[in-house]
Amino acid sequence: MRAALSVLLVLALLLATAPVGAETFGVKKKRPRLSEFGNVTLDNQSTANNQAPVVFPHWFHRSRYTCRVCHVDLGFAMRAGATGITEADIRAGFYCGACHNGRTAFAPVGTDPDGNEVKTCDPCHSVGRQVNFKHDFRAFRRSMPPERFGNGIDWIEAEEEGKVKLADYVEGFSVRHAELKTPKDLELAGKEAKMPDIIFSHRKHAIWNGCESCHPDIFPVRTGSVPYSMQEIFDGRWCGVCHDKVAFPNIDCQRCHSKPVY
Repeated sequence: MRAALSVLLVLALLLATAPVGAETFGVKKKRPRLSEFGNVTLDNQSTANNQAPVVFPHWFHRSRYTCRVCHVDLGFAMRAGATGITEADIRAGFYCGACHNGRTAFAPVGTDPDGNEVKTCDPCHSVGRQVNFKHDFRAFRRSMPPERFGNGIDWIEAEEEGKVKLADYVEGFSVRHAELKTPKDLELAGKEAKMPDIIFSHRKHAIWNGCESCHPDIFPVRTGSVPYSMQEIFDGRWCGVCHDKVAFPNIDCQRCHSKPVY
């Protein structure tokens, strides 16, 4: 008993004398499973209506559509839950309902053999449920070029090799414009000593995002007009709006800090 009290006293002294903020040092975030990286849980109204929250699998949708078509043409916010989508919106053909209409993808409601209305809830409202999904991530992952982090998929290489063919148009929502000239790659000087500078490829980002996803809401149009730090990116700003959430995580340093060092 006396030994146990001594241990507790030592622990209490260590906690009392630890520097402010030390509890955050050395804490490694748990990496999500490959199949779950980028998934978004939506629960604006589900739990309140005694329904399981929705899990949106980014890996499946990004294998078929550009980011731009959803986050620009269909109007999805870049932050989970910020759009406030309702079932009535989807049934009316907006947001998810632009594709989940019974033609392009399964509809939120269908009919049974007797003509009665049947809700198709499980594929979306899947939190805490054992759902047999039609599309298997593991089989898809094995067919794609590998990458170290995120989903374990090199999405850019997959697109360039034609292994994913991205649709960039949804009838009734998308508007066709003349293509803009793609700006050249940018070299951005890193602030960390001995860290290679960043090469930002407008071409690679434009394939998936277009210009509207980033400018001007996330980045000003003029290069270098607003300085930002790596910590801000880790905190979900600037590049961190997508990277670490859906695009490859920020721990994959060489994907950005890629300027050759001589």
